[in-house]
Amino acid sequence: MEPKHMTEKEKMIAGMLYLANEDTLVKDRIDVKEKCYDFNMIRPSQRKEREDKIKTIFGKSGNNPFVESPFNCDYGYNITVGDNFYSNHGLVILDVAPVTIGNTVMMGPNCSILTAGHPIDVQHRNSGEEFGTKIDIGSNVWLGGSVTILPGVTIGDGTVIGAGSVVTKSIPANCIAVGNPCKVLREINDADRAKYRK
Repeated sequence: MEPKHMTEKEKMIAGMLYLANEDTLVKDRIDVKEKCYDFNMIRPSQRKEREDKIKTIFGKSGNNPFVESPFNCDYGYNITVGDNFYSNHGLVILDVAPVTIGNTVMMGPNCSILTAGHPIDVQHRNSGEEFGTKIDIGSNVWLGGSVTILPGVTIGDGTVIGAGSVVTKSIPANCIAVGNPCKVLREINDADRAKYRK
């Protein structure tokens, strides 16, 4: 489909430059922010209500999502989470492009998953156009507190990202990665698997 025949929403999801202040997208953002507000106001003891509400925010959700308040996102409908998803307080997902999260993923407090980008050239950036690049997080991944994942990143199954890391490039499966920028420290090994079984 030619870009001139696409809606701004279609361009956004396709990872093309789009105008974020187009009326439909503004409405979509307000709608999901209202849902996030309602979710964040549900009492912690009302676990069933919280689960039901977060499932109305995510585009697709597996079983047993558990998200601590506060949680905020841009659209919600571009977020897919698998079974047994857990996020501690302060998760922010800027889902202008698809965010796919596998099964049994844990996130520490204040994590940020950011698909949104802006042109580096100031004149182009000031035009109001922006873009997004998808993020994929595999199954059995653990993000430590205050991890930031930038556009276009894939994190492989079973990987652990150390607290405070800024993930600028994709990280393979079954490793420990840390730092700013985040780099692989080492593979997860048999000693790690045996450590807590003593």
